[in-house]
Amino acid sequence: MKQVNDHASKSAQKTSMPFTRWGADVLQLHGPEQAELLQDHVLEVNPDGLIQALRARIPGEAVEYDYRGMVIAPGFIDPHLHYPQLDVIGSAADGLLPWLEQHTFPAEKAFRDPAHAELLATRFLDELIHHGVTSAAVYCTSHPGSVDAFMQACNDRDMAMMAGKVLQDRHSPEGLRDETEQSLRDSQTLIERWHGRSRLSYVITPRFAPTSSEAQLRGCAELAAAYPGVRIQSHVAEHQAEIAWVRALFPKDRSYLAVYERLGLLQQHSIWAHCIHLDDEDRALLAARQAFAAVCPSSNLFLGSGLFDFKQTPFSWGLASDVGGGSSFSPFRTMLCAYEVARLQSHYLSPTKLWWQHSSGTARALGWKHCADGLRANTVADFIVIDPRATALMQRRWEGSESLDQQLFCLIVLGDDRHIKETVIRGRAAKSRFSREAIS
Repeated sequence: MKQVNDHASKSAQKTSMPFTRWGADVLQLHGPEQAELLQDHVLEVNPDGLIQALRARIPGEAVEYDYRGMVIAPGFIDPHLHYPQLDVIGSAADGLLPWLEQHTFPAEKAFRDPAHAELLATRFLDELIHHGVTSAAVYCTSHPGSVDAFMQACNDRDMAMMAGKVLQDRHSPEGLRDETEQSLRDSQTLIERWHGRSRLSYVITPRFAPTSSEAQLRGCAELAAAYPGVRIQSHVAEHQAEIAWVRALFPKDRSYLAVYERLGLLQQHSIWAHCIHLDDEDRALLAARQAFAAVCPSSNLFLGSGLFDFKQTPFSWGLASDVGGGSSFSPFRTMLCAYEVARLQSHYLSPTKLWWQHSSGTARALGWKHCADGLRANTVADFIVIDPRATALMQRRWEGSESLDQQLFCLIVLGDDRHIKETVIRGRAAKSRFSREAIS
């Protein structure tokens, strides 16, 4: 009894302190194959948005945010998606290149208008929050104002985000095509304006090798060298037609990835979307350079690009939505597509592995310290509250599951944004605070 009273006394003392308490079951991800569900625990969050403690609930204890019977989990991380493509989701085309020409490029031209960029940035972030995504690596457009609009919207929400202006100085339509030197100067200005401000990071973003001259790609590598901590992101080996185009433009290079290597872009923590059509030498090169592959299974299926080989991954990788080529913001949908692609290759990705690769594992591989250690003391309080009883079928399957792995897999298969009860950004409820507007 004395131990309970001591705990109660300490709890009473803390109630006068300006921190909040969140009560629920807590999902801890310890590694790609190790997870546990801590029953009826409390997260204490201090005014700076840091987790102060994770502990068992004291019997009879009332907390400010009581989600008893629900699950608090680390927020999802999306390492590759495009905010200007919000209005392109669900646009059909015969492959990647026609999809870019018919849908993406026309949509991105509209971002020369700052008011349009601000509106889409707001609605894009609302979608992320509603689907439980707390951090992401995002592409803007070639217009510097698109970056300003997005970064400001992220800053207003206190989100830890990484984004950059797209660079494309050739083979691009009027209204998107850069002038080489100006594009690099604009990128430098944006780095100095936004990188390290609040929770924001800048990432140098050439769209892909076919739409950047060698001078522009070299300039990207030089910018990264001049600004330590600023990363690079681009696309590689997504679609066979794209690869044939790269082969014609860079006939002396061994592979698509080798183009980036020769020009100095393949660096530690650089982010390479898709990475489908790689050979063993490419895979070894990604691993040697400590680069990261953002795997986009729903997008690859939607555009018919191919199947990522989950059996051969000596390099770091994580799961990404690739909106708007991807067909959903939902991490549940992305994880399910990854599972199905792996099964087509007679490979098994466990539910815990899938969850890890879309949250803490991706954060750790990218060196995103704010969310790399899960839900522990002295980490930033970016997390989600999952309601497994939000739909009747999910409730039935959840309550009938015999293990945590089964429960996680049921969420992967049956879950959607209805099951994200709350998204918490730096200790503040964001889903209820930033209510999603109807898109019209």
